[in-house]
Amino acid sequence: MDFRLTPEQLAFQAEVIDFIEHGLPPGWDQEFESLEDRLAVERDIMKRLAAKRWLALPWPKEYGGLGASPMQQMLFNEQMAYHGVPGTVNMGVAWVGPVIMLYGTEEQKARFLTRIADGTDLWCTLYSEPGAGSDLAAMQTRAVRDGDDYIINGQKIWTTFGHYADWGWLAARTDPNAPKHKGISTFAVKMDSPGITVRPLVNMAGTHEFNEVYFEDVRVPASNLVGEENRGWYNVAVGLDFERSSIGATSNARRTVDDLVALLKERRGRTPDPIRHRMAEHAIGVQILRNLAYYIASQQEKTGIAPTREAQMAKLFGAELQQRIAATALQIFGMGGQAAPPGSRALRYQYLYLRSVANTIEGGTSEIQRTVIATRGLGLPRE
Repeated sequence: MDFRLTPEQLAFQAEVIDFIEHGLPPGWDQEFESLEDRLAVERDIMKRLAAKRWLALPWPKEYGGLGASPMQQMLFNEQMAYHGVPGTVNMGVAWVGPVIMLYGTEEQKARFLTRIADGTDLWCTLYSEPGAGSDLAAMQTRAVRDGDDYIINGQKIWTTFGHYADWGWLAARTDPNAPKHKGISTFAVKMDSPGITVRPLVNMAGTHEFNEVYFEDVRVPASNLVGEENRGWYNVAVGLDFERSSIGATSNARRTVDDLVALLKERRGRTPDPIRHRMAEHAIGVQILRNLAYYIASQQEKTGIAPTREAQMAKLFGAELQQRIAATALQIFGMGGQAAPPGSRALRYQYLYLRSVANTIEGGTSEIQRTVIATRGLGLPRE
């Protein structure tokens, strides 16, 4: 493929960079004292993006987007992630909305999509359970039809930002006697519904992103069933493909490498060969990952779907690359990187190192990614 951008793409890229430099609220890139302060800034940014129809950039205009191409979306995501702009990683935009467009009713599209695109409603994803992570189809949360409602009982875990989401994208078992990939349905659930309890899970980096979510006789209107009953696994699979075609990991890794190179240049004396060689390897890895992301976007433009094998490769390679870069960053700071005091330059890299562990788990573990690449991507037989 031709990796050169067209004049139109270069113009759009410049427009995005100009917005980052001049269109964001003051102090958007500061350290926030509380999650509430950060959320307020994120919602402000989302509203500004929505006013330009950039929050849901590739969506059709009738749903609040601009009908942008996959390459435009990728260029937008690349710049936002590279500059660390918060509020742009939006589950409602990334995979809930696209699945509703494909499988939802006209009433559901009218009810949900505009409020996602204008930044009014935030969504969380209610998939994983204590006994259903990599083997997601083993989920046991039940949805039982009762008149005009479904009654939900069960537990979800590792629910990112479930503590401030307005809506949840729920996968639950509606037929316990069906094969495990077939008795599942998907629902839109209001997160303040009676019977929902959200409990925090603080990760090893010390931040509260994840949650446990308990459902006790939660009533969900049957009109919130998205797609056909018992065929929700297909909705889940489509949603995961949307998630795994992101360029965010590429841009985050590239920014970290660029910052570390700048830091090493500031220091007096010669950089040890092991560190120099490792930084060279990381620079190569970032370029490989970026080329892969561009290829995925180009294939989406041609076919309308993300190539599964390459999307899995990008997710796997990107997650493990971020871990390797974070480990090098701590080595650069030495012992000070492991015991970084508040306000120190090393604190950011300490957080990246601890948080990078989750990168190889969330959205599909590295082991599962390798299995999918081997079987679905390379056609190798299962044992």
